[in-house]
Amino acid sequence: MFEAAELGHHIDKATYKAEEPTLREALLDLQYQMHERAARSVVILLSGVPTAGKGEMANKLMEWMDPRHIATHAFSTHPQDDAGRPGMYRFWRSLPPKGQISILFGGWYTGPVWAGEHQQAPATLQREAEKIARFERMLASEGVLLLKFWLHLSADELKKRMKALSDNPLTAWRVADEDHAYLKHYERNLDGARKLLMATNLADAPWRVVECVDENFRALTVGRQLKDALAHHLAQGEQGTTRVDAPPLLPPVDGLRLLDTLKLDHELDKKDYLQELEALQGRLNGLSREPGFKDMAVVVAFEGMDAAGKGGSIRRITGALDVRSYQVVPIAAPTDEEKAQPWLWRFWRHVPARGRFTVFDRTWYGRVLVERIEGFAHVPEWMRAYNEINDFEMQLDAANVIVVKFWLAIDQDEQLRRFQSREAIGYKRFKITDDDWRNREKWSQYVEAASDMVERTSTPHAPWHLIGANNKYHARIRVLRTLCEAIEARLARQHAADKTAHKKK
Repeated sequence: MFEAAELGHHIDKATYKAEEPTLREALLDLQYQMHERAARSVVILLSGVPTAGKGEMANKLMEWMDPRHIATHAFSTHPQDDAGRPGMYRFWRSLPPKGQISILFGGWYTGPVWAGEHQQAPATLQREAEKIARFERMLASEGVLLLKFWLHLSADELKKRMKALSDNPLTAWRVADEDHAYLKHYERNLDGARKLLMATNLADAPWRVVECVDENFRALTVGRQLKDALAHHLAQGEQGTTRVDAPPLLPPVDGLRLLDTLKLDHELDKKDYLQELEALQGRLNGLSREPGFKDMAVVVAFEGMDAAGKGGSIRRITGALDVRSYQVVPIAAPTDEEKAQPWLWRFWRHVPARGRFTVFDRTWYGRVLVERIEGFAHVPEWMRAYNEINDFEMQLDAANVIVVKFWLAIDQDEQLRRFQSREAIGYKRFKITDDDWRNREKWSQYVEAASDMVERTSTPHAPWHLIGANNKYHARIRVLRTLCEAIEARLARQHAADKTAHKKK
């Protein structure tokens, strides 16, 4: 993969000066077209061998195009500012909105590319490559043009360049200790990079290896490829991919959907409810103050039929917690800002830091519920979402974020009674809308979509908890008890792991 980038290509100054104005004009024109249409975004990822010119190339692109519509992001191999969130969190937040460009130095390859230096196990590197490939396929599905450039130097050229930079007091700062380590283990590092690049060389996001001995050749090569890619992307218009990453949905053989079997009525009177509520709220508060809790976080996700009691259950959770330790995120129709990003972006940005709770009143599952039923998402989009959701929740779990998902279910008669009660009580009228009444007409479609959702996204690391909520007291107690048990199980697992690690020492 790298052999062709060690042939010593050069472009003389006269050729460069003749081509640069035309290329620059074309890039600027394409950038403005993309910005005006605001249908797609562009991510330019610059990775490669140390001192190959990533910074110079970024500066050249900023010079050639309008920098007001370009953002640059650099990433450390040892992030300190993510507060325990998933490893992809800092990259999620760096994605540009539609019509904009982001230049990422290393991006999500920052850690894996340097894996050879730290002798990362092949199986670990393979898992990392698979995670990256899934993420990049999702970006492509969301209309993001991802251009990945590996800027390359041979070992001899790298050694020569590092010496020249180090010998000059004005440029010595550009050579870091890890650059010397890279050169020392050049072949091993390059072999690891080759394997990673091959595993992530996707049709939607191929790697482009560029020889960087000559800066003129580097600049024109990257510029030409960027121009061609932008032109091709713009010619496609707003048509998205039709790829579906999930097998077709089949009706149940017996005609009985999953939620049709859920028991909705349970016995619990108010007196017993109040006693259990006090005990469980105290239990939850105590768990949030456990020393081990500072090393984890909790995401609580509520879905269910309208008027099923999501708001009441959320208030019983927050009533047990220090107001400084949580946020409640109500999800409605996406804003213009949110529409300009990949669909999961508005949920990514609310991932809690360590020691905190985030409670979602409606969630990312809207993609396979309301967006599916109302036609806001095309079939390929919501079919892909099952795998994209599972991947998102798996990353949360791997970052020690506990994901607790509740589906609250009531029957149609109970929903009608609650709707009528809300309309009759002044301070509850905000809870009922015309859409709520209209959605009753699509009851069966919601049951079918929710049943498919549970079947495809109830996983060992993020299982669904289905709660019959005709009795709101029972539902609230079940929610609190389930949440406490999930936190206790994670604390116990963490304690056992710490104990094992201590014994090994």
